[in-house]
Amino acid sequence: MPSRVCVIIPTVRNSDELAITLDGLANQTYDDMEVVVVGPRDDKGRVEAESRGFRYIDDKGAGNRADACNVAIEETESELVFFTDDDVFVPEDWVERLERWFDRPDVGGVGGPNFAPVEESTFWQRVIDVAFCNKFLTAGTNYGKRAIGELEEVEQLPGVNSAYRREVLVDVGSFDPGAIGAEDVMMDHRIRLAGYRLWSDGSAVMWHRRRGVKRVRKQIRNYGLVRTLAGSRYPELWGFSHSMVSSFPILVTMSAISFIWGCFNGGLSWPEFWDISTDSVPMGVERAMVHQFPTLVALFNITAWIGAALGPSPSKSTTTVFLSPIISFILLWDYGVGINKARVALASGSSSSQIDDRARN
Repeated sequence: MPSRVCVIIPTVRNSDELAITLDGLANQTYDDMEVVVVGPRDDKGRVEAESRGFRYIDDKGAGNRADACNVAIEETESELVFFTDDDVFVPEDWVERLERWFDRPDVGGVGGPNFAPVEESTFWQRVIDVAFCNKFLTAGTNYGKRAIGELEEVEQLPGVNSAYRREVLVDVGSFDPGAIGAEDVMMDHRIRLAGYRLWSDGSAVMWHRRRGVKRVRKQIRNYGLVRTLAGSRYPELWGFSHSMVSSFPILVTMSAISFIWGCFNGGLSWPEFWDISTDSVPMGVERAMVHQFPTLVALFNITAWIGAALGPSPSKSTTTVFLSPIISFILLWDYGVGINKARVALASGSSSSQIDDRARN
C-alpha cells in the first residue's frame, strides 16, 4: 500500500544542501510517508537520497522544476503530495503540522511561511529575509506570509512549503508543462478556478536559505519576468501591485533626472549640490525638482523601516531593519526591470515571451 504522504524534492547539482534537507526529513515525527528526490540521472543527489533509503527518480531531462515535479507525481501513488526544495532545513514536525489539516474536506492544499535560518545565514542573507518579509513593500509575496488565525484561506502556496491532495493535482493536470517559472502560482490559480480551497498554517514554518545579494538580484529579475509571462497566460494573475512595481525603475530614474535638472538650472554650485536645504535655488519648478528627490527618498526609507519592523522575519534586529531599505530598493528595482523586460518580449513576439520552456526552444 502506498504511504499517505509523499514528499517530492526537485534537485539539480546541489547535493551538499540536499543532504541537510534529507536529514531533516529522515527525522520527522510523522512516519506514514515516502520521500522522493527527482533530478538528472547522473546527479550526485542520487547518492544522498539512496544512502538514506529514499527513492530517486530520473527527471527524464526535464530542465525545469515544473516538469521534474510532474514526473515525480506520475511515478508515485500517495494520497497527499508535499513539495519542498533542496536547500531547506526541515523542522521535525513539518509533515505532521500540514498533514493534520487534510482531515477537513474543504482543504485542497495547505502550506506555511518560510524564513531564513538565522544561525546558518550570513548577515546580508538575514537583511534580505527582513526585506522579503516587509509588511508593506513585499506584502503581495509569499515570503513570510503568516496566517492570522490557526488556518487562513489564501490564493497561493509557496512552492517550498506546500501540500495537496493528489486528486486535486490530477484533476487540474498538476504543473503547467514546460513552465520556466511561476509554476506554483499558475497551478494554484487553476486549483482555485476548479473550486478547491487553499489554506495557510502560520505555525508550519520552513527554514529556507536565502541567496546572496548578487544571486538574489538575478532571482528577483527572473521572478518579475516569469510572473509577467504567467499573467499573459492567465490574465487574472496580473494585479495592480504588479503595475506599480513595473513603474518603480521608471519613476526613480525620472525623479533623479529631475533632481539633477533642478540643481543645475537653479544655478546651484557644486559644493551646494548636496545641500538640499539650500536657498540658492529660486522658487519655482527648479526648487520643486530639487526637493522632490530627497523627499521621496525619506518617504521610501520610513516606509521600509516601519514595514520591516512590523514584518515577521526572525532575523529582525536594529541593524538588519536599518539596512533593509537598501535591499528593498534593489528588490523593487530588479522586479520592475524583470516585468518590463517581459513586456518588451511580449510586444516584440520573441521566443523569450513564452513561459513554456518547450516553446522557447
